[in-house]
Amino acid sequence: MRRRRFLAQSLAACTAPVLPAHAEATGVPPGFIVPAEDSPHDATVMMWPASRRVYPDRAFRTLLRRCITKIANSIAAFEPVILCADAALHSTIRPRLTAGVTLWDIPTEDLWARCAGPLIARNQAGDRVLSHIQFNGWGRKQHHQNDKEVARAVARRLGFAIHDSGLVGEPGGADQDGHGTVIAHESSWVIDNRNPDLSRDQIASRLRSAFGAERLIWSKGVQGYDITDYHIDSLARFTGPNHVVINLPTSPDPYDPFHSAAQQTHERLVSAGLSVDVIPEPSHHRKRRTRDFVASYVNYYVCNGAVIAPRFGDATTDRIAHQTLQRHYPKREIVTLNADPLGEVGGGIHCATQQIPS
Repeated sequence: MRRRRFLAQSLAACTAPVLPAHAEATGVPPGFIVPAEDSPHDATVMMWPASRRVYPDRAFRTLLRRCITKIANSIAAFEPVILCADAALHSTIRPRLTAGVTLWDIPTEDLWARCAGPLIARNQAGDRVLSHIQFNGWGRKQHHQNDKEVARAVARRLGFAIHDSGLVGEPGGADQDGHGTVIAHESSWVIDNRNPDLSRDQIASRLRSAFGAERLIWSKGVQGYDITDYHIDSLARFTGPNHVVINLPTSPDPYDPFHSAAQQTHERLVSAGLSVDVIPEPSHHRKRRTRDFVASYVNYYVCNGAVIAPRFGDATTDRIAHQTLQRHYPKREIVTLNADPLGEVGGGIHCATQQIPS
């Protein structure tokens, strides 16, 4: 009950100190930064996979929705969850959810809140704004009539001013430590289907500004092999200032473009002076529907008091991942879930969540 009351109070108290909520400005104001994910949250934003056009297989669509429900309920044990879905679906969804999950009438097609949800920046006074990166279906690869509006819709409901970053892309294509450093793959940003009229340097400048960062560490990544053009958050994540965990294959395949790109990113992060802790990819896991299954241990989500992380059925690597996360987040409970349906469609738990910093 206390969590639900706190959410209602915090939403009522939200103000837009920089601009009226209906207005938009270019660039995040000086002094605003996207906090580290392990800083306190007011809530987690998630999205309902509603579209039969995106997920035509009824049986798999059911599995995917069960997975989203399980993640939302798991997070809700630690902090409030806002689940965006068309109001017409609420009566069907509500019975599956615990009391800590609130449904908002914001229509969606897909579930990827890290891509289409709101990236929130905050200043030292506690003012919050939407640092808006415009979602376009990963370079117009997927129908996104509703999803492209989710970030603005959430910000307006919260009463946050909207500041346009001048970028097209997805916040999941970058990861930040909340202390001035961002890491990203060029493949997700310096690409004609997102930002065709911007140079690499212009994109870098706008990306730093969007996160309120001073330093951007690029790695090349790989384009054209998956819908995201290799989001960094399925490979490497900050666990603190200058500390990163990375998910690497034990025996890299020299002919696999993702393996090669992952090794390049590891070398780049180490050469940039970051402390990098390796978690091996699983060698054995449950039966998969697709060859392109994403088995990323670092695609976890940090919420208030917990880390919600995947497990893949390899007893050895599941244990290593759990121990590594516990070492990096010693004051948090490590909650592991079977989130395989997300891996089947190229993502993970982190991809399905977006935090509202306190």
